[in-house]
Amino acid sequence: MSTPYESAREQYAALGVDTEAAIATLASTPVSLHCWQGDDVGGFETAGSKLDGGIQATGNYPGKARSIDELRSDLDKALSLIPGNHRLNLHALYADLSGGCVERDAYTIAQFQSWVDWCKARGLGMDFNPSYFSHPLASDGLTLSHPDKTIRQFWIEHGIACRRIGEEIARQLGSPVVTNFWIPDGSKDLPFDRKSPRERLAASLDEIFAAPVDRALNLDAVESKLFGIGSESYVVGSHEFYLAYAVKNQLLYCLDAGHFHPTENLSDKISSVLQFVPRLLLHVSRGVRWDSDHVVLMDDQTRAIMEELVRGGFLARTHIGLDFFDASINRIAAWVIGTRSTIKCLLAALLEPAAQLRSAEQDDDFTTRLALMEEAKTLPLGAVWQEYCRRQNTPADASWIAEVKAYESNVLAKRG
Repeated sequence: MSTPYESAREQYAALGVDTEAAIATLASTPVSLHCWQGDDVGGFETAGSKLDGGIQATGNYPGKARSIDELRSDLDKALSLIPGNHRLNLHALYADLSGGCVERDAYTIAQFQSWVDWCKARGLGMDFNPSYFSHPLASDGLTLSHPDKTIRQFWIEHGIACRRIGEEIARQLGSPVVTNFWIPDGSKDLPFDRKSPRERLAASLDEIFAAPVDRALNLDAVESKLFGIGSESYVVGSHEFYLAYAVKNQLLYCLDAGHFHPTENLSDKISSVLQFVPRLLLHVSRGVRWDSDHVVLMDDQTRAIMEELVRGGFLARTHIGLDFFDASINRIAAWVIGTRSTIKCLLAALLEPAAQLRSAEQDDDFTTRLALMEEAKTLPLGAVWQEYCRRQNTPADASWIAEVKAYESNVLAKRG
């Protein structure tokens, strides 16, 4: 008697799909897990730090990580329940300051060495982000576009420092680091002068990216946003600004699934952007009515993103990261749900009958194209997913929930 996977493999093969090839590609495609889901974007620079810069984590579920050790323990638990070999995405405000307080403009690899060692011990790659929020010099919502040159220079130096840190992380781990730049700069109400802040931002970025680093090790990315809390009327780093800047300077462009108008399809932007920039960074998230960064689901939007990456042959030029933070549910479960959902969407895309769909489209046989797209929706994806999880020694079904609940009782509940 054949196993469910063997039966599924035969069904896919009848449509020209090689499930073994799909599993191999999935296993070699890492997702960058964002550290900030584990503590509601708090970081460890100061106790009880206050979020600003248009960022808000809602909810007060018990058990939030209060230290670097607790956050790493929670990440270990989440990673044990997620199939595949992935990466850590770290924000600069998670610096290890056990050796003494250091300001952000003076950060070096020393404040992140313990994170590098932690990743190396687990065979993880790492990505990095300057933190242009939750800081006294960002309290008015302006950083790299600030009219005060002293404040602007502080943030320029922070960006330069972070690129050098990214370069050294990559050197030690033997894997390129994406260092992603997002700033909260904008205006709550209608500005009169939209030009000057953008001129200052462009000049600040020019100074940051002029600092010499090995661009094969540190991959610079810039990230736009439609609006934020406190920047509802005007965002300096808009989509048009950063896309033009990325094309001009051949940087990575970051597409965040929550940073566009709800009626826009992020998946439709991928093939356009990759005509003109070398690589793409994705922040997979789920906006609900606004950029609310809900936990990623296996929904139509996420599936469409992954389908576009596979259909266009863009996986090798794309870095997939997560960016959500939900404090209303178990934070470890949020990591697991969001990452597993992202991986499932990618698997579904890898299992499309691509050759037949492409052939039908080239032959103007749109009837067959539409019919095949619909038939593919009921193919036994679940059996292939279970086989992939089995080979990765992670739970293939909902049994992971019991592990998270046990960890909550044994570890999280004792945090008070």
